Amino acid sequence: MKTVQQVAYFLLVLVLGAIVAKEGSFIFVPLVWGIFFAFALYPISSWFERRRFPRGLAIFLSILGVSFLAFGVFYLLLNQVFGLIREIPEIEANISGKMARYSEELNLLFGEEWISSNALPSLDSMLSSIDFNKTLFATGKSLTLIGIVPLYTFLLLYYKDFFAEFLVRYSSKNQETVLHWINDSGQVIQDYLVGMIRVTGIVTLLSGVFFYAIGVEFYILFAVFIALMNLIPFVGVFLSSVFAILYVFLTTDSLVFPLLTFVCLWGIQLLENNLITPMVVGSKVKVNAFAVIISILIGGWLWGISGMILFIPLVGILKITLEKSANLQAFGFLLSDDVQVNEGVENFWKVLRKKFSKEKKN
Repeated sequence: MKTVQQVAYFLLVLVLGAIVAKEGSFIFVPLVWGIFFAFALYPISSWFERRRFPRGLAIFLSILGVSFLAFGVFYLLLNQVFGLIREIPEIEANISGKMARYSEELNLLFGEEWISSNALPSLDSMLSSIDFNKTLFATGKSLTLIGIVPLYTFLLLYYKDFFAEFLVRYSSKNQETVLHWINDSGQVIQDYLVGMIRVTGIVTLLSGVFFYAIGVEFYILFAVFIALMNLIPFVGVFLSSVFAILYVFLTTDSLVFPLLTFVCLWGIQLLENNLITPMVVGSKVKVNAFAVIISILIGGWLWGISGMILFIPLVGILKITLEKSANLQAFGFLLSDDVQVNEGVENFWKVLRKKFSKEKKN
C-alpha cells in the first residue's frame, strides 16, 4: 500500500510540475536561458574581475561584448532576409515556370491531365493565409523574452556568492555532496553551451563555403540557418535542409545542384554527428539516445523550440542528481549511456528463458 501511495504522489507531482512548467513558460524559459548564459559567461566575467574590474562592470562588459557580436550577426542576417524578400516575385515566377514545364512533361508522359500547372498555390495566397495578429504577438513575446534574459544573466552572475551561501547554509548536513553536485552540473551546462557554440560556428563555416561555391546569393543566411537549426537534434537538420534544397531547386535550372546540396548537407551532418560534436562537445552530458529523444519531445511540448534545446543538458543535470541519491541511482542509470551488462542481468535472462521454455512444453 505504501508503494502505491509513493507512486501516486510521484505521478501527482509530475503532472503538477508539467502544468506549472507549461503555464509558467513565460517566466521559466528566460530564467533557464539566463542560468545557462550565466554559466557560459562566468569565465569571461571572472577574467575581468581578476584584473581588478568591479563585478558589475565585469559582468556588463561580458554581456555587452557578446551582445555586440550577436547584434552584428543579426544585422548581417537581416540584410540577407530583406534581399531574399525582394526576390520573392522572381522566385514565384520560377515556381510557376517549373510547375508548368514539369506538368507538361508528365502530361505528355502519361497522356492525361496528370498535374495542373495551377496546382501550387501562389506566395501571395500563402502570405494572405498568415494570421499577422498572432505573428505580431508572438514576435513581441519573443522580443520581451530576449530582453529579459540579459537581465537574468547579469543578476545571477552578480549575486553568485549570495546563491552559493544559500546553498551552503541549506546543505549544512550534506554540504560536500551538494557542492559536488553544483560543480558537476555547472560543468555540464558550461561545456555543453560552449561546445555547441563552437559546433555551430564550424557547421556555419562548412555550409557557407559550400553554398558560396555553388553560387547561392544568400549563402550566409542559409549557412547560419542550417547551423542554428542544427541545435534542435534530429528535427532541425531535416527542416533546414528541406528549405535549403527547395531554394536551390527554385533558383537553378539543373537538378544537379539540389542533389549536390542534399549530398553535401547529409555529409556535413554525418561529419558533425560522428566527428565534430564528439571532439568539441565531448561526452559531458552522457545521456542515451532514447532519453534525448524523449527529452526533446517533452521540451518541445512544454517550452517549444527553447525546450527542445534546453532539455538535453537539463536531462544531463537530472541524471547527475539521480546518481547522487542512493535510492534513485537506478533511474540515473536509466538515463545514462552506460550499456555495460553485468552477470546478474545475464542470469536474469537465462532464468526467464528457462521459465518460458518450461511453460511452452507444459
